[in-house]
Amino acid sequence: MIHKKKIRSENRGIGMTSQGTRDRLVETLRREGIKDERVLKAITLVPRHQFVDEALSSRAYENTALPIGQRQTISQPWIVARMTEAILDGRQPEKVLEVGTGSGYQAAILAHLVPRVFTVERIDELLKLARRRFHNLGLNNIYIRYADGHLGWASQAPFDGIMVTAATQTIPQELLEQLAIGGVLVIPVERRGQQRLMSVRRTEDGFEETDLGGVIFVPLLSGLA
Repeated sequence: MIHKKKIRSENRGIGMTSQGTRDRLVETLRREGIKDERVLKAITLVPRHQFVDEALSSRAYENTALPIGQRQTISQPWIVARMTEAILDGRQPEKVLEVGTGSGYQAAILAHLVPRVFTVERIDELLKLARRRFHNLGLNNIYIRYADGHLGWASQAPFDGIMVTAATQTIPQELLEQLAIGGVLVIPVERRGQQRLMSVRRTEDGFEETDLGGVIFVPLLSGLA
């Protein structure tokens, strides 16, 4: 189910940021294996150029990661789509936690697909910018928190899905505990010197892991900045 949001005219873009450019990106993602049409529709609705520096706006719809300051990046659209697809997993989650708000782009995609999105970020400057973007886009179903992502958001648990947008060597136990039965955690994990995107489903008996392939993410850091 797509949660329709009214996109203001100034966010529709022109030229290299136009709807047509977004549509071409979606066709690229479809060719590269993204199958969930709900995810592809959300990609067309969210103006990625609003989540990068104006100097990079002409590159916003390239299928590549871009710098957003603070030694962080906005993820490659294919990665955003793949992680979103994995969180949905053919279901309709009601409540999803994102660890690592960054630019806010991933949360904005989720906001078109999930009734309630909770997102935490440890870098205050990034969180302030993301909050402004959510407001400008009228995304009122996103709840944000300045916090260490390792700890999740216990007071709002359990979550139907948890997405971590930075890599860790071990999956934080706090996040596993905040996952609802039947819920899915999607997280990059470093194993044997290589990052793997893992999907972890919580069952009545424990946790089931699925390896979704190799990825490259910035590390998940502790503390606040």
